[in-house]
Amino acid sequence: MATKNIEPKLRLISEYTMLERNDVFEIPQYQRAYSWTTSHCTKLWQDIEDFIDSNAEDPYFFGTIIIDCSTPNHLSLIDGQQRTTTFFLLLKALQLRLKELLDNFNFSPDTAALFMGLNRSYDTICRILYKADDDKQVEMKANWDNARGITILENNSINELYKDDFRLIIEAESFKEAERSVYKFPRKQKDNKYTNFFRNFKYFFELISKYSESNLNNFAKIFLSKCQIIEIKSWQIEQAITMFNSLNSTGMPLSDADIISAQLYSKSGDERKDIFISKWQEINIIANDLAQKKIVDIDGVLQQFMYITRATKGHYKLNEVTTPGLRKYFLTEHSELLNEPLMLCDSFRKILDIWNAIKDYPIIKLLLKFNENFKLFLISYLFRYDVSAITKDIVSPIAECLLRLFTIIEVGDTGYSASKFKTFLFNENFNLVNPSYPLTHIIEDFNHHINNTWKRKDVESDLREYSKNILVYLNEYLYAKEQNRYYDIDEKTNVEHIMPASGHNIEVIRTDAGIDDPEEFASLVNQLGNKILLEEVINKTIGNDWFKTKKGSTLSSKAGYIGSSFGFALDLAKYPKDRWEKNDIEKATEAAVERISKFVFHI
Repeated sequence: MATKNIEPKLRLISEYTMLERNDVFEIPQYQRAYSWTTSHCTKLWQDIEDFIDSNAEDPYFFGTIIIDCSTPNHLSLIDGQQRTTTFFLLLKALQLRLKELLDNFNFSPDTAALFMGLNRSYDTICRILYKADDDKQVEMKANWDNARGITILENNSINELYKDDFRLIIEAESFKEAERSVYKFPRKQKDNKYTNFFRNFKYFFELISKYSESNLNNFAKIFLSKCQIIEIKSWQIEQAITMFNSLNSTGMPLSDADIISAQLYSKSGDERKDIFISKWQEINIIANDLAQKKIVDIDGVLQQFMYITRATKGHYKLNEVTTPGLRKYFLTEHSELLNEPLMLCDSFRKILDIWNAIKDYPIIKLLLKFNENFKLFLISYLFRYDVSAITKDIVSPIAECLLRLFTIIEVGDTGYSASKFKTFLFNENFNLVNPSYPLTHIIEDFNHHINNTWKRKDVESDLREYSKNILVYLNEYLYAKEQNRYYDIDEKTNVEHIMPASGHNIEVIRTDAGIDDPEEFASLVNQLGNKILLEEVINKTIGNDWFKTKKGSTLSSKAGYIGSSFGFALDLAKYPKDRWEKNDIEKATEAAVERISKFVFHI
């Protein structure tokens, strides 16, 4: 008898998700993390609602799902993990809402049919989520602990950091238990503190909770009895990784890191797969943490390594600035790099460790305010060093070189892609990655390029017209450096207008400052000389007050500039005048222009 190779079948979602007692869906180790967001859930939800509203006779089709059945009882999701996971989260939201309604149902002869319909849907969902026959459901009703420990989806992905969230949601007896149990990102607010698992489940639960009993009955019945997928089962997939790379019939496109990690996994060899998995999971954990802080994500790490390697190995020529995509570089042009998965992981980890080591340096926080392309060239230079040897004294000089160049980008009207920026940096990258090329020569290269490409008077003219906020951070940094004073910033550092730009007193303030023209006033208040850095808590307190009030009257109150840790604010607290006027702004602006200009041109 011939062995089955492929078995395609059109199945209802309720049939597809209802497993045999010993079967379990499996997300393979090389698969991506759960990446669907509420926008994907909105599309799915609207598709179902539109189908319901259409009163169509034919079922609604949700695409193709490909399953590897080569391991007994393990239904390995080659394509379809995002949809399958989301189906289960929607079913769990339905289960909880149906349970609430049934527990409080006002039964009468007129509502008997509705009760039976709700009960049928609840019974079907319990069979799906908990493999629960009638006896099992009786046990669950007596003690919800009997619903726990039933595995329907086993997540083995090395890219999934929060796999427990799915289990905790499915096993929860109530929405509140699920919310209490799942992971919360530190320093995040509202729904942003949750993983995609809980965020999507919450989204469905809140939508379902708005349904009346009859509407919920109809929605559950349609979803369970008229929504379909094509299930393709395979028992002899010889190139599962290749299928994974090429088949993505619906949902989000695979990221570069997903594709490359799958290739690395496949090339790691059976005897080293566990080591690779351990390394990759550690990389993902660190990268996710740094991504939350908006420093670098895993695709950024791959890109930075590509820039380092292209310069180190001479994969491009002088004055050549075109770059291949990550997939093309790693999978086609230089696929030999993938032959050493563990060494590559060590390089990725080193890049992450460098960022972890320097992320809290004030100069790095300042640079992160600018065009993020600086990261590619900073890491090229720092990759020379052992992570343990990196200090502020090593980081600051090269960071300031990049800061000078990116200041010109910020103040001018030419972007990073212009030849005077990008071509110079690509050429200099050969020197940045070269341990034998000293820092003094790099600084000379930057000095020569800046002084021979731009005229100081033109940059100063642009600085006088500058009305945005990023250079306010630079001006404060340079002022603190001049006077050897404290400088640090965080997400609660505000840009403060000394002369308010708005507020209920604005007309009086403008008149008092001797400025009749509103346009002149708008230009003046946004100049560099009218802006300083200030702690959020102080800025909120003084708001749009008069300058005399902003200065603060007593040190103990810390209600004004006198309570700040920033140099400009502290000096303004001692300002000899109690009025901040047009000539004060102009004078402070000229000082800022001179300060930044000297820094840029290294004078």
